[in-house]
Amino acid sequence: MSFYYLQEEMGLALNDILDRVCSKNRENLKNDIAITWINYKNEKNHIHKGFGFGINNKKLIYPASIVKLVYGLAAYSWIKTKKILLSQEISDAAYKMLFFSSNDATSFLIDLITGTTSGPCIEGNTWENWKYQRSIINDWLKELNWNELNEINCCQKTWEDGPFGREKEFYGTENKNRNMMTTESAARILEEIMIKLDYQTDNLNLRSFLKRNLNKNVLNKDPLNQVYGFLGEGLPENINFWSKAGLMSRARHDAAWWVNNDSLQTLLVVFGNGEKYVKDETLFPEIAKAVFKYNNNFV
Repeated sequence: MSFYYLQEEMGLALNDILDRVCSKNRENLKNDIAITWINYKNEKNHIHKGFGFGINNKKLIYPASIVKLVYGLAAYSWIKTKKILLSQEISDAAYKMLFFSSNDATSFLIDLITGTTSGPCIEGNTWENWKYQRSIINDWLKELNWNELNEINCCQKTWEDGPFGREKEFYGTENKNRNMMTTESAARILEEIMIKLDYQTDNLNLRSFLKRNLNKNVLNKDPLNQVYGFLGEGLPENINFWSKAGLMSRARHDAAWWVNNDSLQTLLVVFGNGEKYVKDETLFPEIAKAVFKYNNNFV
């Protein structure tokens, strides 16, 4: 059973949105885009199970920095089960990983969670033990028993230039062991972070690390704001908005949550797989703008 109710009307609307935004020299974009769109009704401060639709939402795609949502949730889980102890350094690293998309902070947290470190190639039992330890996050994902996480792979660090040594060898032949996610899995993880976790406990406040200010005066001071060129740019400046973007040479992705009004909230994950998405900085804002407009007319 899916974590949200399937609504065909939203599917018709989503296909219509893609038809409109992918016209005029964008016709080929529809084949390689993946989307999960979920709306949540909010009544008396209770958010009900969402209703939504997806396109290519179960297609495995390299997630770029979207995988940092998984690592943030893993760190929260490790602290909750007392596998690691919360410290200011861990909190700072999680914040920098999610808000600034720091690869150094991500590397630190993965080392901490898995008990592994980067370095030169190793052999024998040492190498086998290292691979076993690095796969602990995947084992934890399987233990969650969420159907949306089936077949995804989240065990690699994120890089500025690329992996070296044992990290490169761990990617496997033709990078077969690289991170892979679906928009459905990213949506499930983001939903957990946004509305399922208990932030009254002494743990990482992951939701606060994803909060973004859409005011243009604020954004203009930060060229790496994860809003311009992504979903947030297409939304009104005054709404509450949370997101985690991913951008590399062959991918533009975004996972976002926003408040439409007092009674409706939206989760939208869009994966653009291919160099053509990297160069197109207006597609994601156009999709978000159209979804927001639909929701305002729907309520």
